[in-house]
Amino acid sequence: MAATSGAVLNGLGSSFLSGGKRRQALLGSSVGARAASNPAARTRKLVVVAAAAPKKSWLPGVRGGGNFVDPEWLDGSLPGDYGFDPLGLGKDPAFLKWYREAELIHGRWAMAAVVGIFVGQAWSGVPWFEAGADPGAIAPFSFGSLLGTQLLLMGWVESKRWVDFFNPQSQSVEWATPWSKTADNFANATGEQGYPGGKFFDPLGFAGKIQNGVYVPDYDKLERLKLAEIKHARIAMLAMLIFYFEAGQGKTPLGALGL
Repeated sequence: MAATSGAVLNGLGSSFLSGGKRRQALLGSSVGARAASNPAARTRKLVVVAAAAPKKSWLPGVRGGGNFVDPEWLDGSLPGDYGFDPLGLGKDPAFLKWYREAELIHGRWAMAAVVGIFVGQAWSGVPWFEAGADPGAIAPFSFGSLLGTQLLLMGWVESKRWVDFFNPQSQSVEWATPWSKTADNFANATGEQGYPGGKFFDPLGFAGKIQNGVYVPDYDKLERLKLAEIKHARIAMLAMLIFYFEAGQGKTPLGALGL
């Protein structure tokens, strides 16, 4: 409504509709004279209401389609939400929150994996899916020792993340981080699930800064970084899926690029 009113007002003031600059000036002076002679007109105010930003769609050229194209349970509040949920997995708000957490964690691992695959093969020349069995691989521990260590460490970290998801801030106490003299370094400095920030998780200050020894988040930067991260995370997960298909054919990402 506000956009339409603005367009109408601009159109009435254009030289095309008012018959040239001279008539436009005359029209403006006559309107101004009427406003000056009418006290009610002088006190009249134009109220402009900003229209809400439309929801972004994963099929922007399609109208209709119901919940397949524009699900009612996705309101665009999540970073990177373009209304893509054809299976209706996010109808339950609790499940939607968990799926977003899972997408974020899997995406972060995928981004780290993609970089590791490219750098590892470029450095050693060994395909990523053969690195563990390569005779030149540095393996001071047996496979069983590595597997047990990974299960122990990853199990410990993932269990704490699981508990913190259902009971936020419960894992930043001192007994949960016994190696730290204070739990403040591991507390959620932003108050948002999955984005702890702080001195430990944002040491370079991309989404905040240190003031008087206290981490102060910059929520404008944080929102931009959240959107950029989820976009890169999705691309990385798709890249890993392609890497798996390539590995099944004995190919590598660098090999596919002719490098």
